[in-house]
Amino acid sequence: MGIAETYHQLTTVLQTKIPLGDMVERGIDFFTENFAPVLNFLSTIILFIANSLSDLFLNIPALLFMVIVGAVMAWIRNWKYGLITGLAFLLMFNLGLWDETMLTLALVLTAAFLALLVGIPVGILAAHNNAVYIIVRPILDFMQTIPPFVYLIPAMMFFGLGRVPAVVATFIFAAPPAVRLTYLGFREIPDELLEAGYAFGANWWQMLLKIELPAAMPSLKMGVNQTIMMSLSMIVVAAMIGAKGLGQTVLRSLSWIDPGLGFEAGLGIVIIAIVVDRMVSE
Repeated sequence: MGIAETYHQLTTVLQTKIPLGDMVERGIDFFTENFAPVLNFLSTIILFIANSLSDLFLNIPALLFMVIVGAVMAWIRNWKYGLITGLAFLLMFNLGLWDETMLTLALVLTAAFLALLVGIPVGILAAHNNAVYIIVRPILDFMQTIPPFVYLIPAMMFFGLGRVPAVVATFIFAAPPAVRLTYLGFREIPDELLEAGYAFGANWWQMLLKIELPAAMPSLKMGVNQTIMMSLSMIVVAAMIGAKGLGQTVLRSLSWIDPGLGFEAGLGIVIIAIVVDRMVSE
């Protein structure tokens, strides 16, 4: 057998496609068929949180909402920030995008809340257990490098169309910063501080609540901030599977080739991002 023939046979073998896509589809089908009660339970919880927030925001009179948010910003920052915040939301009301802005805010807060609810405990466990970190790290790398559009496929297959798959896809995209920054905050706690806690006889819970969490708080706040920002960056993508709000308006502007409408909706997303960032960050 000549070298050319051997090379041809080797090339033919290597070109035989691995049925990776078929394996993924069978795995999704198996999961949806055998874990339907779990998926329905998760869907109910997510829908309850998202609907509760959106109903709350939409039922509050727009002007009252502006006053409340402006007052909170003034208390956190100063009166100038509060005034600008109120005027920014007044602009969205004037542009006729108030409902879309509230729906977007509800979706972002729901996804960020779930991402933090999962991400912070996982980050704490990873910081205290190297085996957990070894397992979690490649998963986080995969979650952060895969294109956001890919998240929509399993989310849509598991949960259909609407708010729930949009929240799930946004949650997957936004969770890694919460885990990583929590892990980083706990790993950077000075050893002297930990040794002092153990020397005074603190148990695990006392160490966590009274020493580690306060020491890691700057990094945790940054994790909250980045999680919310990552959630906002998924708004337009999530609108492709039925998420209502400003993202849907942006997609509509693309379909209609309406740059003005797209700019107005994009401005609303920017306003939400800036307001949340100033509230959460130092």
